[in-house]
Amino acid sequence: MQPRGGMTYGCGVVLLTTDQPGDVRFWAELKQAAETGEYCKALLFFSQSRFSPDQIRDEMRRSAPSLNYAACSTAGELGIKDYSEGGLVALLFPKDCFNVSAISIPDIRSIGFDRIVTKVAEARKNFALERSDAVHRDGLQTFALCLIDGLSVVEETVTAALHWGLDDIPLLGGSSGDDMRFSETSLILNGNVSNDCAILLLVRTSVPFQIFKTDNFVPTDRKLVVTRSDPERRIIYEFNASEAASEYARVIGKAADDLSPMSFASHPLVVRVGGEYYCRSVQKVNSDGSLSFFCAIDDGIVLTVAEPQGMTRTTRLAFEEVQRQIGGIDFILGFDCVLRRIDAQNRQATHRIQKLYQEHNVVGFNTYGEQYHSMHLNQTFTGIAFGKPLDIGGCA
Repeated sequence: MQPRGGMTYGCGVVLLTTDQPGDVRFWAELKQAAETGEYCKALLFFSQSRFSPDQIRDEMRRSAPSLNYAACSTAGELGIKDYSEGGLVALLFPKDCFNVSAISIPDIRSIGFDRIVTKVAEARKNFALERSDAVHRDGLQTFALCLIDGLSVVEETVTAALHWGLDDIPLLGGSSGDDMRFSETSLILNGNVSNDCAILLLVRTSVPFQIFKTDNFVPTDRKLVVTRSDPERRIIYEFNASEAASEYARVIGKAADDLSPMSFASHPLVVRVGGEYYCRSVQKVNSDGSLSFFCAIDDGIVLTVAEPQGMTRTTRLAFEEVQRQIGGIDFILGFDCVLRRIDAQNRQATHRIQKLYQEHNVVGFNTYGEQYHSMHLNQTFTGIAFGKPLDIGGCA
């Protein structure tokens, strides 16, 4: 189908978008698509500032009761028209190209590493035994998507456990958001609304794909040593034996009272692991002068102040390399850190990034963190690029 308010990609995936909670057209087109029986799964990304999780659940129950779906709240949506906030994005995956299975992993703050591994390994084995009526040809490949509560503070453990349980299946995903309120995010699997959970989707497809990531920060020679912290809550109280916010502000040349999400986006902190630098982004300044983080921290860690450079250029180069590898991009499912959006706004690069995303059909959401294989990341774009269907006439 070719929806009036959305589009259909070459592989048959349908995109529907809206920024109006009472958009009758959106739900009518989703209902029409679901009633064809052609789609095996839907992904929905939504802003809680306009769409409550209960509304999403109730509308899906009314419009598409037979359609399996997973949904999560965001810090911004990709695919509507631009770097959007306050919208709803839906992707519908056709049965003739995709076979999708999903599980929910509840209580991720307390479930423990081993239980996640066991649950994921069982799901992987069951999925390997499944045979779809439409997707059963040779040459199929499998990948995994995860949606994780972005305020759980356990994304590192969960991501590592998912990776371990998946064995050789590549993993990517994003941490849910709540429009920078940092209060409560929402995830939904087939009508069950929750937080403190993760949703894992196993996807088998005949469509060529490439998983990738890109960032644009360059480390400087300015160092901050964590001298007092609360790792379980991801809070740093002291850098270099001084109040965290004041010391961070000093090394980036600002006053502590002037720190904001724009400061964090423009002066990210990175840690070196195995010869590579990974971002450890600041979430917010607390009233006691401590700093809350989006990623794991601990005493003794040496953080380096980095400077973002050329987001448009580095993202374009990443897209071009992926396009070269898979022979053309149909669309990209992307998980883009909200601090990248803020940094683009700071540097007046929003229009250029919007244009680049539109040219490559980027759909997804702004996250509180990104997952890539075994790593939980910040200030990074992780994505899966889908190429043109292998058969000229489509996937069937």
